[in-house]
Amino acid sequence: MKLAIYSFLLILFGANIVRINAQETAIKPLNVVWISCEDVGPIMGAYGVHQIKTPNIDKLAAEGVRYSNAYSTVGVCAPSRFSIITSMYPARLGAHNMRTGNLNNYKTPEKLFLKTTTNIIDKAGHPIPEYEVVTPENVKPFTQYLRAEGYYCINDNKCDYQFNAPFTAWDHTLGSNLFDKIPGNQPFFYVKNLYTTHESRIWLRKDKPLTVFPNEVIVPDYYPDIPEVRNDLAIKYSNIEALDKEVGELLKDLEAKNLLDNTVIFFWSDHGGNLLRQKRAVGNSGLHVPLIIRYPNKYKAGEVEDALVSLMDLGPTVMSLLDIKPPKHSDGKAFAGRYKKESREYIYGSADRFDESTDMQRSVLDGRFVYIKNFMTELPLIFRNKYREQIPMNKKLIDMDIKGELSGDAAYIFMKKKPVEELYDLKTDPDEVHNLALNPVYEAKLIELRTALSKWQSDIDDQGFKPESEIIKGFWPEMIQPVTSDVKIHVNSDGLVKMSCDTKGASIGYQTEDMIGEGRWLLYTKPIKIKSTQKLLARAIRIGYKASNITFN
Repeated sequence: MKLAIYSFLLILFGANIVRINAQETAIKPLNVVWISCEDVGPIMGAYGVHQIKTPNIDKLAAEGVRYSNAYSTVGVCAPSRFSIITSMYPARLGAHNMRTGNLNNYKTPEKLFLKTTTNIIDKAGHPIPEYEVVTPENVKPFTQYLRAEGYYCINDNKCDYQFNAPFTAWDHTLGSNLFDKIPGNQPFFYVKNLYTTHESRIWLRKDKPLTVFPNEVIVPDYYPDIPEVRNDLAIKYSNIEALDKEVGELLKDLEAKNLLDNTVIFFWSDHGGNLLRQKRAVGNSGLHVPLIIRYPNKYKAGEVEDALVSLMDLGPTVMSLLDIKPPKHSDGKAFAGRYKKESREYIYGSADRFDESTDMQRSVLDGRFVYIKNFMTELPLIFRNKYREQIPMNKKLIDMDIKGELSGDAAYIFMKKKPVEELYDLKTDPDEVHNLALNPVYEAKLIELRTALSKWQSDIDDQGFKPESEIIKGFWPEMIQPVTSDVKIHVNSDGLVKMSCDTKGASIGYQTEDMIGEGRWLLYTKPIKIKSTQKLLARAIRIGYKASNITFN
């Protein structure tokens, strides 16, 4: 690791963490752990919801910095996680539709098993197959920058990025409890994905004992106060308490391994809530997420940061904290560390196809106001979606709407046609049920946010206006997935190995003799030295392409 990292730590965290002089060389480097959860907004004790007991997350917040205005780019996992791993807006790169395929195929990147036919139809009425998003040649998973600087990167255990995770992005992934894989002398970046609060757990964990009871939950204004709603909210709350226990177990493990003193811990959710008008929504209920960062030595312990933060800022922020300069092309912005940038003025969100259901909405949030523009106003706000209708309360509410049994705020989200514009003041209307778009008192704010959204869509060349079938043809000409060219290996007389690939934007992974067959590929960044008798394997991959064949020296 670069000595600059340690010097930077002195500035960032204070001299109580590390003391460096010319003679000190055995200083522990900084590690980073992400605790990633699913489908939960900032509804836990640390965020003021005391009906849910989350002592471990609360302690993390008390010892760290709690962000009050953190948001995802999309209210569903795969496009959101695309923005996190690439630090780019999904709508900029055509990754905004959910989901492009079953793409957790790190083990066999040359065999994708993609379906050529599905039951999904795009806006133009064309059928679409499963596919991988192809990113521009300069867009890489941010973890490759960490690996290039000597960090051991582990994803434990979800890769849901709209493309197969390149074997160059991680040292290990798709396992569980992988801490034992980390070499003892190597700094690491470790992602622990916890599933307990996922939408599906409302029905998969319905027989688990409740720790929060139906009479204790808070019913949002957009639901009727009925037993079915309270019961599923109680399951949701209980799942969050179960999540908290999992977080506590991980923190105890870090403490037992003596890692807390040199590890930055991030806690975040991939998007907002998991129920109707939450998951897949483009407003505050779908995008607002918890974010807590605990630094070594409890730097800034207990502070609350109100600046606007996007989840796609996470990668650049990790790089910045590790003294690695983020790439210039990133939409993500470091909000801490050496390369910290100015705070965001707005957060932008998108909603498009979700499984078999298609809509198009865009939003802009400034921390208080939410502006939503609907591009398919002829469609209802609550569209039919088979997956989410496995939740009992969702089915019940849809049935009540069909029978005309909903009224007031509970009927609002079941509007049969959407207005072109929506505007909500979260200070007076946190549940977003009173549209102010036609209120002349708020005309200036409406124009401000409308203008900001229009400029953003122009700046990113919003791909939501294109039929998905056209986007796929741009990724895969003739609807055939491109293949990464084979690696060329050149070994000179001194045993110095140079490798290259003719596919622009491809990254090269290699294995030396002692690791062949273990599934892990080292990232090639510069010529390497091997013995004349040593076997070497190499392969290349570009995001969205099939991997190359394996080349031998």
